[in-house]
Amino acid sequence: MSAIIDVRHVNKAFGGLHVINDCSIQVEEGSVTGLIGPNGAGKSTLFNIIAGALPLDSGQILLDGEDITNRPANELFHKGLLRTFQIAHEFSQLTALENLMMVPPDQPGESLAKAWFAPKAVRAQEAEVKRRAQEVIEFIGLNHVRNELAGNLSGGQKKLLELGRTMMTDARVVLLDEIAAGVNRTLLGDLIGNIERMNREFGYTFLVIEHDMDMIARLCDPVIVLAQGSVMVEGSIEEIQNNPEVIEAYFGAGAA
Repeated sequence: MSAIIDVRHVNKAFGGLHVINDCSIQVEEGSVTGLIGPNGAGKSTLFNIIAGALPLDSGQILLDGEDITNRPANELFHKGLLRTFQIAHEFSQLTALENLMMVPPDQPGESLAKAWFAPKAVRAQEAEVKRRAQEVIEFIGLNHVRNELAGNLSGGQKKLLELGRTMMTDARVVLLDEIAAGVNRTLLGDLIGNIERMNREFGYTFLVIEHDMDMIARLCDPVIVLAQGSVMVEGSIEEIQNNPEVIEAYFGAGAA
């Protein structure tokens, strides 16, 4: 495998405080890579930099060899790099199915001219988008609530829906930001199963921030540990769990 995301010597400071400090990581194509660390380690800041939500101060980020440093999120979306959020962002007054149908870019129905002068093309594309949305909603296990307003879904169902939205594009890399937060154990099992299937069956690459170590242990290899804005260690979950430096960073000196 080769690196699809290559973060090189990235730095980011706020008010003179270095939150990300000469940080370099690689995410191999086809992997599910975990990103963990104690609170304040810089995980979310690094995530936001990779996703185009925050500019970096120095360093470089490559996507499959292409320099995407400080490219905006909407441009990265078209390059196949997407992210989810710790708090799901749904269109609450649209149904679950309609939420999925909103995702594909450049739909002809978005153009007033095409709506007026090429209605057949618009209808054909809408039918194809709806067909794909129905496939996705069945895949993620939400077919029974496909016509329910997304705002009425449970927290776990909203997370499943957000994961499903990444399948409505030609996504290559998905950044998952604490997707387990607020999700009950039953739906968490569904989430994990869907991520595994997306990786195994469709080749999605995932970078995962998560505090649920059971989820990290099941999904992620390798696991990268951040501390004070830099990489402390990288390895398998077994290596990470038995590393004295990691134990000290999480629980304090003497914990090991």
